[in-house]
Amino acid sequence: MKITSIKCLVLDKQFPFVFVETDEGITGIGECFRRQPSITKIVIDDLLAPSIIGKDPTNTDARFSDMTKAGNALEIGGAMWIGIAGLDIALWDIKGKSLNKPIYELLGGKIRDKMPIYASSMKRDLTPLDEAKRAVKFVEQGFKGYKMHSAVPGKIDDPSDQTIDTVTEVRKAVGDKIDILVDVNGAYSVHHAIEIGKKLQDLGVFHFEEPRPHYDLEGLSKVADALDIPIASGENIYTEFEYKALVDKGRVDIIQPDIVKTPGFTTFKKISELSSLTGIPITCHNTQPIISTVAHAHFVCSNKNTPYLQEYNIENISIRDEHPILTEPLNIDNGMLSLGDKPGLGVDLDMNMINKLI
Repeated sequence: MKITSIKCLVLDKQFPFVFVETDEGITGIGECFRRQPSITKIVIDDLLAPSIIGKDPTNTDARFSDMTKAGNALEIGGAMWIGIAGLDIALWDIKGKSLNKPIYELLGGKIRDKMPIYASSMKRDLTPLDEAKRAVKFVEQGFKGYKMHSAVPGKIDDPSDQTIDTVTEVRKAVGDKIDILVDVNGAYSVHHAIEIGKKLQDLGVFHFEEPRPHYDLEGLSKVADALDIPIASGENIYTEFEYKALVDKGRVDIIQPDIVKTPGFTTFKKISELSSLTGIPITCHNTQPIISTVAHAHFVCSNKNTPYLQEYNIENISIRDEHPILTEPLNIDNGMLSLGDKPGLGVDLDMNMINKLI
């Protein structure tokens, strides 16, 4: 089998999807991280696609190496890894379809049929009471976890931060049996992160995410060592080498790869090995509820190093909520996500809708 063509289509001006076609009529689909989609498209069209067209898509390790070299990804990083991520997902989709197996079978086999997902609120303009009311609505839908994005991104220790007030109201509203997760996107100094973290501990928060930016490994280690609450980080890094540094030097308690950034299943397998060796669990970061969510689900349902499993974006997403591109919606019921047994990713896209959104 050989790759005959690759297309990167930006849907609704913000969501980059890739389509990898083969000479045997199998098409693989993938998704890239959504920011700067025009740059992602250029990277794929001009650098990555030419490096793998004409080659066997099922040899995913070799194709990953081809793309890494063509994009100088280890040197340049960022946009290169994001482009590789989408293509790697598509190649694994082809591999699964060619073998008539779901991707989770290629990753070792399913060890759980249903995966709890937590409701992830991206709102930053809600009052503490409004956030609490919103959390209750999702608890009533069966979600057992709720993540809030508080603090003021881009600023440090901003006085308008309402994190503790908001978590207090959410906890009062949902009770003690619901997990609360807090992500502050690196918006605290070390001393303030420790101060806030102690209060979050008292409120029974499940994890404290990015109290310091991902690159401040020394700061993260100071916060992690000072607190009992698990410190989570990793959504803004790409390679297994960076994750090793995050574990060894940042001393975080949970790592959070995102398959549309941390490039694809090929890298996720390496991070899983790191998780096994260090005993540091994985909680997948996931803000894109289409192919990204499906790809994470294949990894999670076949991997024992994912105790909390998966994030699910509850905000309005045009290609899911207004112009759905999946022929069938994901199977989410009572806060649980299930996968079927179709080969590859196991989902189909509505190409009529895709063409309307280009």
